[in-house]
Amino acid sequence: MAALDEPLTKLVGPRTAKALADGLKLHTVADLLHHYPRRYAERGQLTSLDELEIDEHVTVLARIEKVTLIPFRGRKGDRLEVIVTDGRGRLTLVFFNQGWRQKELRPGAQGLFAGKVGVFNRSRQLASPDYQLLDQEDSDSGDQGATAAQFAGRLIPVYPASSQLPSWKLALAVQTALDKHLSDVGEPLPPELRAERGLIGLAEALELIHRPRNQAELEQARERLRWDEAFVLQIALAQRRLAAAALPAKPRPVRGGGLLEAFDAKLPFTLTEGQQKVGQDVFADLAGEHPMHRLLQGEVGSGKTLVALRAMLAVVDAGGQAVLLAPTEVLAQQHHRSIVEMMGDLALGGMLGGTKVVLLTGSMGVPARRQVMLDMASGDAGIAIGTHALIEDKVQFQDLGLVVVDEQHRFGVEQRDALRAKGGQPPHLLVMTATPIPRTVAMTVFGDLETSVLDQLPAGRSPISSHVVPALEKPNFLARAWERVREEVAKGHQAYVVCPRIGDEEEDPKKKRKPAEEEVADAGADSDERRPPLAVVATAEMLAKGPLAGLRVEILHGRLAPEAKDEVMRRFAAGQVDVLVATTVIEVGVNVPNSTAMVIMDADRFGVSQLHQLRGRVGRGTAPGLCLLVSEMPAGSAARARLDAVAGTLDGFALSRIDLEQRREGDVLGQAQSGVRSSLKVLSVLDDEEVIAEAREAAARLVADDPELTHHQDLRAELAGLVDEERAAYLEKG
Repeated sequence: MAALDEPLTKLVGPRTAKALADGLKLHTVADLLHHYPRRYAERGQLTSLDELEIDEHVTVLARIEKVTLIPFRGRKGDRLEVIVTDGRGRLTLVFFNQGWRQKELRPGAQGLFAGKVGVFNRSRQLASPDYQLLDQEDSDSGDQGATAAQFAGRLIPVYPASSQLPSWKLALAVQTALDKHLSDVGEPLPPELRAERGLIGLAEALELIHRPRNQAELEQARERLRWDEAFVLQIALAQRRLAAAALPAKPRPVRGGGLLEAFDAKLPFTLTEGQQKVGQDVFADLAGEHPMHRLLQGEVGSGKTLVALRAMLAVVDAGGQAVLLAPTEVLAQQHHRSIVEMMGDLALGGMLGGTKVVLLTGSMGVPARRQVMLDMASGDAGIAIGTHALIEDKVQFQDLGLVVVDEQHRFGVEQRDALRAKGGQPPHLLVMTATPIPRTVAMTVFGDLETSVLDQLPAGRSPISSHVVPALEKPNFLARAWERVREEVAKGHQAYVVCPRIGDEEEDPKKKRKPAEEEVADAGADSDERRPPLAVVATAEMLAKGPLAGLRVEILHGRLAPEAKDEVMRRFAAGQVDVLVATTVIEVGVNVPNSTAMVIMDADRFGVSQLHQLRGRVGRGTAPGLCLLVSEMPAGSAARARLDAVAGTLDGFALSRIDLEQRREGDVLGQAQSGVRSSLKVLSVLDDEEVIAEAREAAARLVADDPELTHHQDLRAELAGLVDEERAAYLEKG
C-alpha cells in the first residue's frame, strides 16, 4: 500500500499534481484511483447542452455543426466560431487568433469540450476551451499531447473536473496510475465475505470503474466499491462502539422511593407504550458498568424530553448529577421552565425529596452565574440545564452521571466531549433529535450509538392540517390566511408567524454574523436572485397595521437581549400575546399548547425537515393545528414540490427521505459525524440499506474477533485512509 501513498508529483509531474491538489484535493496515487468518473458518455449518445449553467465548469460531448472564421474589423486578428450540438441544443466555442484550428475542428467531428460557460449575445459559449476530438486517430487536443486511443472503449468516462484540469486530462492521469500502480492495490475485504457475496477483487473493481467496456462491468465494479465504502465505514464505527463499551462508568440503577417514583405519581397522564419501552432501555443502560451511548429520535411532540427527564431523575436518585445541553438560550430557558413546571415541588432543592434544577447560559449576570456554578460543584444542583456555557473550563460538577444533548446536529463532537470529560469517569450519554432519521442514515451516521425511536404521539395531541398558500398566483389565499389567524385568536387561541430573517441588520453596526437560528435555511432552497427574504421586524409592523390590526403582535428573534427573549416567551406562554412573529428560534423545544396556527412566510427558503420542525409547534394541545406555507414560487417548480410534500404528510420519516434526496448525502453525514469522511462516492445511504445492514453485521463480527485488525493489514490501511489522525481523535472522543 505504501506505493499508493506516494505524492502525485512523481506520477504526473509537479504542474498537474498541483492542479489535482488545488482543484480536487487529490494528493496521492490512492486519492486519484478513488476519484471515480461522474458519469459515462456513450458514442452516438450526445450530452445535453440545454441545461448548462452560466459560470459552471463543464465537459460536454458534442458534434461540430459549423465552423466560421471571422476577421476583426479595422484591426489585425480573427475569431474562430465553432457551433457544436447534441441534437437538442447548441453551444458556441470561440477561439481568438487561432484560425489554424480549422484544420482539425471540422463539421461532423465529435469531441469532448471543456471550459467555463459564459454568455455572449444571449447565447451560451465556451471561450478558448480545451478539447479532445474522438473521431481522429491523433490530435494535439489544444496542446494536450493526448491521443484519442484512451477513448477506444465504448463508454467514455467523464470525471468531476476543475477549471485547471479538464476531464480527459484527469482521465490521462488516472490511466497512468492504473498502468503503474494497479498491482499495488491491496484487498481490504476478507476473502470469505467476498466469496459469500460474489464480489470481484478491489484491483479489478478499480480497473472496471475507470475503464469499463460495458454496463455489466461497470455494475460489477460499483457493487464491489459500494461494499468497500459501507464495510470500512462500519468497521470504524464498530471499533468505536467496542472502545466505548470497554470504558468504565458508575452504574446508576433505578432506586425506589425517590424523585423518579414521586414524579411518576404526579404525572396527570399515562406514558405511551413507546415512552415506557424506551425508558426501560435507558434505565437498563444506566444500571450498566459501561457508559450508555444512546440516540433517542422521535417525531415532533412525541415526548422525548419527558423520557430524558425521567432518566435524569433516576441518576439523581442514584446520587449523581445530570445536565441537559441545548443549542440556544431560548431553548435552554424553555427546557428549564417546562422541567421546573413538570417537577413542581420536586424541583426545589432543600425540600424533602427535592433537588435543585439550575439554568446556566452565557448571558447570565455574574452573581447568579457564580451561585449556579457553586450549586453544580457542590452537588446541590441535581439537574443543570444550559447552553455551551456548561462546557467552559470553570464549570465543574461533583458527580456528573448523565449528559443529555438536545438536537445533536447542532453540537460538534468536541463540545460533547468537553462536557463529558467533567465527570471523572465517563458519564452516560443520551442524544435526542427531533429530526427523524432514515434507518440507513442512523446506521451510517450514528452507527456508534444504540438507537431508540419514539413513533407514537401522546394521547390528546391534535392533528395538524397543512396547506400551501401561493401568494403571487392567488393573493386572495394570503388574505384568507390572515383571516384564519384572526379566527383562531377569536376562539381564544394564539398563532406564530415565521420569517427567514430578522430585518434590522442595517440598524446594527456591530453585527458580524447572524446566530445559527437566524440564518436563512438553505437546505434544499433554490439558489436564485429573488428579492430578499421577508423579515420579522417589517412583517410584524405590516401585520399590526394591516390584516392583524387590533391583535397583540410581538416579535422574537436571536438578537433580542436574553431577558427580553425570556419575557416575550413567558408572556406568549401565559396567553398575553396573540401572534408571535419570529425567526426559527422557535424551531425546537418551544411548547405552548394554546398555539393552534402557524404561517410560514417564504416557506420555500426553508428545508423540508426544518418546516416539519416548525410545524410541530402547533397542535400541541386539544385543539386542531393549522400550518400555512406561504410561497411565491410557481406551481411545478422544485421549491413548490418540496412544499407540497410537507403539506401532504405528517410522517417525519417520509419527509426526512425527501430532504435527503434533495441534498448531497455528504452534507448529512458530515453534519452529524465530523469524525468520518463523508465523501461516499458509490454508496447511497438511502438506496443501499441492505448493503449497509449486512456490512454492519459483518464489521461487528470481525472487530469482535480482531479489534485491532492485526490479521487484516490491508483493511487496516484502508481504514487509515478513511479516518486521518485528526478525525481519529474525534472518533475516540465522540
